[in-house]
Amino acid sequence: MVLSTTESIPNKEIHQVLGIARGSTVRTRNVARDFIAGLKNIIGGEIEEYTKLQAYAREQALERMIVDAGKLGADAILNIRFTTSVITQGASEILAYGTAVSFK
Repeated sequence: MVLSTTESIPNKEIHQVLGIARGSTVRTRNVARDFIAGLKNIIGGEIEEYTKLQAYAREQALERMIVDAGKLGADAILNIRFTTSVITQGASEILAYGTAVSFK
């Protein structure tokens, strides 16, 4: 599966736009991470526990988007974007989406 944030792939001609491919995950914080984050909030610096949580969530959303595009018969996903939203206090959704296409 070719993945790109651009609208096209050099030397590839789009045969058909198959639709929107999407994948999402909702993640929550946990008590241990919140405790460590609280300490870091006092002294400053990056909260690595949350950085790792977000990175894992992005990868999971990306993988789910690839599976969704595969179900559409896609060769590639173009114009890939990520967005996030707060579901409830302590829980957020990561959504990956793009245009599923097939090549000639």
